[in-house]
Amino acid sequence: MDVCKLPSSVAAPLPAGGPHKGFRMNNPSVRPGALARVLVPIAVAVVLPACSEVGSQPHGQMPPPEVAVVTVAPRTLPVRYEYVGQTAGFREVEVRSRVNGILLKRNYQEGGTVKRGQSLFLIDPAPFQVALAKADADLATAEARQAQAAREAERLKSVLDIRAVSRKEYDDAASSAQIAAAEVKGAQARVAEAKLNLEYTRVEAPITGVSSRALRSEGTLVSGPDVLLTSVTQVDPIYVIFGIPEADQARIRRDVEAGRLKLPPDQRFEVSVTLADGIVYGKQGKLDFTDVRVNPNTGTIEARADLPNAAATLRPGQFVRVRLSGATRPDAITVPQRAVLEGAQGKFVYVVNAESKAEPRPVAVGEWAGDAWVIDSGLAAGDKVIVDGVLKIGPGAPVRIAAPAGEGKPPAGAPPKAGAAKKG
Repeated sequence: MDVCKLPSSVAAPLPAGGPHKGFRMNNPSVRPGALARVLVPIAVAVVLPACSEVGSQPHGQMPPPEVAVVTVAPRTLPVRYEYVGQTAGFREVEVRSRVNGILLKRNYQEGGTVKRGQSLFLIDPAPFQVALAKADADLATAEARQAQAAREAERLKSVLDIRAVSRKEYDDAASSAQIAAAEVKGAQARVAEAKLNLEYTRVEAPITGVSSRALRSEGTLVSGPDVLLTSVTQVDPIYVIFGIPEADQARIRRDVEAGRLKLPPDQRFEVSVTLADGIVYGKQGKLDFTDVRVNPNTGTIEARADLPNAAATLRPGQFVRVRLSGATRPDAITVPQRAVLEGAQGKFVYVVNAESKAEPRPVAVGEWAGDAWVIDSGLAAGDKVIVDGVLKIGPGAPVRIAAPAGEGKPPAGAPPKAGAAKKG
């Protein structure tokens, strides 16, 4: 390092005897030696700063700011969709009486599970038993008349060949026999109807499911099918009905056509639900229906899934969160959300180019994937996207990529390197 030499005029001491030539002392009380001891340090202080600038580095050349980056690497990304839905019975059947009469008895526990064919109500059967007995009597009478008419026709037929009776008499007897046979069939139909009506006085459950409360009490006059008695709902399996916004449906269709999204086979998404208390229901189902129409009131497309529900954990009418899974994004590019900035021209990120400079790159973003943005366009594999340190840079600014966390540090418990000084 060069040593700055003082000028001879500064480094040389003043003459000891008397003032320096050309220097006039206005104060005779000041001694010349003392004055020299004051002036020399001042001159040195003035000269040294200028001397120090001779060998120093120029100001303004700060080291490039350090930034953290992530390297873009496409990957297959699972895609999930979440919507609000409501449970509904797999089958919901109204229970009505098929005959008129007085409601005599309720035969089930309201809100309990009932089996198909189980009696739920009993209509007073007495009038129908009387009607059946009358129909049986009418049938017996018709059968007796038929037998008499058949015998009469057979007797006339035997003497018709010897012309003991006229042809008209025989034809009338044969017709009477046929009429009697038809009357028997009519009587048989009335008997069957009376038996059916008597059976209908026992109002049965049409399906296996959970019953609702009785809407009519004992002693009520039931006027046939016009009166709703109760309902039965099948809950295993159970439906979950939800609406997919029209915008989501359009975006899914657009991504599929562009090859950015791959749907499960036959669009049979896996479906799971989360209950109102945040508990995830333990069984998964399948999407089994998507309407082609858009509801003009809600702007959504109705969809439906069925889930197993053997333990009847889910009940019709519950509000749940519906999650659809099974779709994937092949070769998806994602970056942390904090790396995406908003500018006058839209969203952009900073990437480190080949010259180690920050380069703004416009991007088109899709949906969120956890704490990251899905990038639809603007980035390619291998790009180094700046995620930390963006506040210290600007377009074209030189940057220095920070070493990954932990790089260059010895692992915990590792022995010190050879030659390292020990503390203590």
